[in-house]
Amino acid sequence: MTAALLDSATKRFGSTTALAEVSVAVERGEVIALLGANGAGKTTALALLLGLRAPDGGRARLLGLDPRSPAARRGVGVALQESAFPATLRVRELLELVRSHYSSPAPVTELLGRFGLDPLVRRQLGGLSGGERRRVAVALAFAGRPELVVLDEPTAGLDPDARRDLWDVVRTHSAGGGTVLLTTHYLEEADALAHRVVLLDRGVVVADESVAQLKAAAGLTRVSFRASARSPVDRAERTGDRLSILTADAGAEVARLVGAGVPLPELEVRPLTLEEAIAARSRWPCG
Repeated sequence: MTAALLDSATKRFGSTTALAEVSVAVERGEVIALLGANGAGKTTALALLLGLRAPDGGRARLLGLDPRSPAARRGVGVALQESAFPATLRVRELLELVRSHYSSPAPVTELLGRFGLDPLVRRQLGGLSGGERRRVAVALAFAGRPELVVLDEPTAGLDPDARRDLWDVVRTHSAGGGTVLLTTHYLEEADALAHRVVLLDRGVVVADESVAQLKAAAGLTRVSFRASARSPVDRAERTGDRLSILTADAGAEVARLVGAGVPLPELEVRPLTLEEAIAARSRWPCG
């Protein structure tokens, strides 16, 4: 069953078309990453799905309902990129307040532990750091044990340990049958978590594929090795003391380098990361 749906959704702001007949279906149990550069339409797409804005054309559905209906919103947990909290409220008080809007919320002790909030439980929200506030915001998204969790840049401002902890929470939610729709500028995050990637470019869906399909579609492999600054290798990118080559035939490329007498210390041949596949895709001819 579809958890969230945009069906030929269009949204304009004056003469600017933020979304142009965008269709995206988020199926239950999936983790989907909505990706794109700033201005691609990600925030507008989330606003339509959450009922914060109405489409000018097409439709949006949330758990099969109008996104503005209370019944739909009770099944969703949301952490938007910017969250405003009452400065004098304490962390535990805010968790209790949000939990009270759901019929079967997660216990406060569970939320405090899962999101590393135990040391902050009596702190006022106005005195928290940006990373601490981010952890609170994401904890609130899971507070009601919702069917669908929407996370907008969930790990922005988090340290590496907190980021990995959040990844574990998303994986656990998905493994239990929950659904997650996230946006992120950290493509390694999408690579680690998402079953599917929806790539927006200037308000249009340009890819809607599994991570594996997107990588395979690039048709490339990365060959890299350590090389001196004077190593004469064409078509190579240098990062520090390593040269890298993107190639459609890794075996032939390595044979070419060996035949040319190029030393290949610390040779590595690996598939593209999601970030590399998207960058390669941007260079494909349109059509």
